[in-house]
Amino acid sequence: MSKEDCTFCKIVEGEIPSTKIYEDEDILAFKDIDPVAKIHVLVIPKKHISSLNELNDSELAGKLMLAVPRVAQKLGVGDAYRTVINTGSGVGQTVFHIHIHILGGESLSWP
Repeated sequence: MSKEDCTFCKIVEGEIPSTKIYEDEDILAFKDIDPVAKIHVLVIPKKHISSLNELNDSELAGKLMLAVPRVAQKLGVGDAYRTVINTGSGVGQTVFHIHIHILGGESLSWP
C-alpha cells in the first residue's frame, strides 16, 4: 500500500477526521473507530512505514515505544494496559501502516 492510499497517512494529514489523544512531531495517537475494549487507542508514527518488518529507524522506533506509556497515562490506564502490534494480514493487520494498539479500561481475557 502506498502512502497516498493509506488511511492512517490521511489521518495524519487531516484528510480523515480522528479523535486525537496525543501528538508530537513524529507520533500521533487516536481512538480506534472499531474498539474492542473500553479504551482502544492506536499509536502510529507520522512517517509511513507499512509494518513492524519495515521499521528500520531505531530513533523513530524508540519514540513510538516511549509514546505508548505517555498515552496510557493520559488515558488513565498507565498502571494496566495491553499493547498489540499486528504484522501481516494473516494475523489481522488491516491497515498497512505500523500501529500499536493500546487496550485497557476493563479486564481483558487472554488470548
